[in-house]
Amino acid sequence: MKLLEYKGKELLKEYGIPIQNGVVVQENQDIKESIKALNPPYVLKVQIMAGGRGKAGGIKFAESPDEAEKLAKEMLQMEIKKLKVRKVLIAEKVDLADEWYLSIVLDRFNKAPMLIFSPLGGVDIEETAKNNPEKIVKIPINFFMGIKEYTIRYIFKKYDLDLALTEAFTSIVKNLYKLFIEYDCTLTEINPLAIIGDGKLLAVDCKADIDNSSLYRHSDIAEFRNSIEENALIKEARQFNFLYIPVTDEGNIAVVSNGSGMIMSCIDLITKNVQKVGAALDLGGGATSDRIAEAVKIIFKNKNIMCLFISIFGGITRCDEVALGVKAALDSGEIEKDRVVVIRLEGTNKPEALKILSEIGSNVIIADSISDGVSKISSRRF
Repeated sequence: MKLLEYKGKELLKEYGIPIQNGVVVQENQDIKESIKALNPPYVLKVQIMAGGRGKAGGIKFAESPDEAEKLAKEMLQMEIKKLKVRKVLIAEKVDLADEWYLSIVLDRFNKAPMLIFSPLGGVDIEETAKNNPEKIVKIPINFFMGIKEYTIRYIFKKYDLDLALTEAFTSIVKNLYKLFIEYDCTLTEINPLAIIGDGKLLAVDCKADIDNSSLYRHSDIAEFRNSIEENALIKEARQFNFLYIPVTDEGNIAVVSNGSGMIMSCIDLITKNVQKVGAALDLGGGATSDRIAEAVKIIFKNKNIMCLFISIFGGITRCDEVALGVKAALDSGEIEKDRVVVIRLEGTNKPEALKILSEIGSNVIIADSISDGVSKISSRRF
């Protein structure tokens, strides 16, 4: 569960991490009255469940309350990546003397939280990893020991940071880790963690991902999820315990599988063949034919999708159930006749599944392997 920036900042503040002064405004709200406690100039940021808001005009600056009100009203009429803007965060603009990157992420390989720091903040960490990998340090966190002072000393010595900031930085890291643990996060990120004009550290932007399986323990986050504007297909998929993942707006191929690793492999191979994936859906385990049918229907509700690649390893999810689900979806009349399904199955009841699939029609193409499926997709050039 990804949090919007303003909600992430609320949690940072709750855990004693300094943030900019700011307020969230909505339509039909007295904006000038709402921001009267803030000092100009201002930065205005749309709050939507999508990246790339800056390039889409979702971040603006204002010098006065009147200008902030005007811009906020305009931004509340925007639609970015098919999402209506319903909230705008207005915060005091701050002078940045320097920008750092700080995050704690769940490292699944080491089965432990990982502290990541870079003295080059304000840019995507992927960009830093590509261009300046030596400017990133990754430190596993021992569950039993937590954040230790020697870890902070190591970071400061490695990058020759201002020792006057040691105490403030230590407090932020420890509180960020406490938030990470207590809210069952898979990611907590501050980028940038800024040094402002008076020599203080301030969280200027943040991200937080919370494990969906833990939401029963966090009623405030569950309530927040129900209140936000997000992709309608994500919400619909969630009703069936599916994970729907928008990939690119331009993509016209979708991937459905029963495992995130297989989904990523399929996406990588399709992309390598110079085609674009628009969406993916993770079935999880034990999907019945009815649930498979719903998954196929959900995918094709994205009108950009012309081809669906299904790759299943049948264990708990039986191959014949998958085939019956595909047949039911295509026979429902809810899917355009020109849509194509390429399907690769291995595992329980595969022969029965292949017999069912062979009787459906020419818009179902059976593949022997993932690579064969990708080749069949590439040959059609969707």
